[in-house]
Order: sequence, then C-alpha cells, then structure tokens
Amino acid sequence: MFSSIGFIGTGTMGTAVARAAVKGAQGAPVLLANRTRAKAEAVAQELGVQTSDNETVARECSLIFLGVKPQMMEQMLSGLVPILKARTDRFVLASMAAGLDARRIQEMAGGAYPVICLMPNTPVAVGAGVVQYYGVDVTEEELSAFQTLLSAAGLVDRVDPDRLNAASAVSGCGPAFCAMFIEALADGGVACGLPRDKALAYAAKMVEGTAQLMLENHAHPGQLKDGVCSPGGTTIQGVRTLEGRGLRSAVMEAVIAAYEKTIALGQ
Repeated sequence: MFSSIGFIGTGTMGTAVARAAVKGAQGAPVLLANRTRAKAEAVAQELGVQTSDNETVARECSLIFLGVKPQMMEQMLSGLVPILKARTDRFVLASMAAGLDARRIQEMAGGAYPVICLMPNTPVAVGAGVVQYYGVDVTEEELSAFQTLLSAAGLVDRVDPDRLNAASAVSGCGPAFCAMFIEALADGGVACGLPRDKALAYAAKMVEGTAQLMLENHAHPGQLKDGVCSPGGTTIQGVRTLEGRGLRSAVMEAVIAAYEKTIALGQ
C-alpha cells in the first residue's frame, strides 16, 4: 500500500518503530533522516536501509513518520510546509508526538493531509511492544496497511482519538515504571545475597512470565496474586508490606501524572 516509508527523527522511539516497519515494508524502500546524520547512518546500517534528509523524505515518501519531540514538531514541520504543499500525490503523516492530536499536526504541516497519530513504546524494538493509533482523513485501506506494516512490533491496536493519551500514559510510559520495579526487585535480591546479574535476570524473567501467564489464561492480576499467597506464607507478608507502603496508589498516581503532562504538551 505504501510505496515508500520515511522517518524524520531516529531517536529511541523512532528507531524502535523503524525496526518493526522494516520487517513489514515488503520490499518498499525505507529512508531515515535525523538532525544528527551520523545517528541515522548508524541505524540505517544496522537495518540495511538508506539515510536521507527531512526534505527528501517529505518530498518522496508516501508514509512519513514524524519522530521528533512535541516541543520541536512545529519548528521542524514549518520548514517542510512548501515541500508538502507542492506534492500532487497522496501521502500520510504518522506522528509519534505525545499530546499533539491529528488536527494540530495538520495545522503545523500547513494542510489537511491524512494523519495517523500513534503511540508506540520501546519494547516495539524487540517485537514485544504496544502501538495504539488512530487516523484522521485516512482511508480504511491506509489504516489496514499501517496495521500490517507495524504488525512485527507486537500488539497494534486502533483506539478512539480521545483515548490515545490515556493509552500513552499506561503503555508508553509504563516501560520506565516497569524497569524501576524490576530494578527494585533486583536490589532486594542483592540485599539478600544474590549476585547482581542473577537478581536482574530472575526479576526480568519473572515479570515477563507473569505477564504471559495473565494474557494467555485471561486471568485477573488479583487472581494471580492470590494464587501465590499461601495462608501464613512468605508472599502474603511481602504483599502486606507493599500495601502498607502504598505501591498501588503510587503506580496509579504515576500514570495520572503522565497523562496530565501529555495533555499539557498539546496545549
């Protein structure tokens, strides 16, 4: 469906999505552009694709991923407005900028172009991520092609536009929260005498396995927790400590804080 795919911005998120897109491109050329060209060149060499510049991507690609920070989006797009206006063929802009909705991207780009807003997370880079997306002025065929293109990323889910920011706060920011939890588990293991590398491996694999168990068995997290907590046992004492220290409330507040910041970025 997309004859060529371009990325403007090859930071952590842009690179993660590019890795998935290359797998789903079905031979279509992929171009990578970045403010620091050496960074794009390193990623392009790894993925076996071409480096380019913003202007060429804007002029030639039928799907253009915008992987710059929300605060930099308007300045970056302002330089591409004449190029986009001069195009006579159809193209789609795909924005990864938190807080900027599709209409705002159209305004910055200088035209009512088809726009897909997506929110990927970093595990997309290893095919175990989450990508939520929605489209404005995009055809169903283009949305289907977009979903197929990123299928190697992991869970690719179309959402209502007004839910993307909440989704971002959970799965987009969540890897940082989850990494902190894994690190804390490993620190506890080290405090109890485990070597650091072993403690990290045990904690990370445990989180992976618990998530897989929940998804495959369609089990509620509370059910999994109860299954480990034997009467008078060790786990329930740890659960008591976590409840007493406010783990659940802290996590909920972290998600809400991330959501509120996302809203603020779009204003």
